[in-house]
Amino acid sequence: MAGMFELFNDEDSNFRFRITGPDGAVMATSRAFPDKASAVAGIRDMREYAGMGHITDMCQQPVARGGAPLAPVAGEPASGPGCFSPRARHGRPQHSSLRR
Repeated sequence: MAGMFELFNDEDSNFRFRITGPDGAVMATSRAFPDKASAVAGIRDMREYAGMGHITDMCQQPVARGGAPLAPVAGEPASGPGCFSPRARHGRPQHSSLRR
């Protein structure tokens, strides 16, 4: 089962959408839109961006005990809590490119 886009009104009566996973967990929530048509257009744009978007690694680099950043391993994205690793089984990003 695929995830879903859910349209809803926030506490300020603006329109928003959220993306939920197959298990119902909220994966992302949109910004506020002034009307329903704008929110639906935002969903259309999100579908396009999500399929074609690049991944930018914004994670902090690990730090050695002495306080100096560890040198990254060539071709390896940063890892750690909150970091997304887009590597496929063959060591390449899936459907996007990883930029630092």
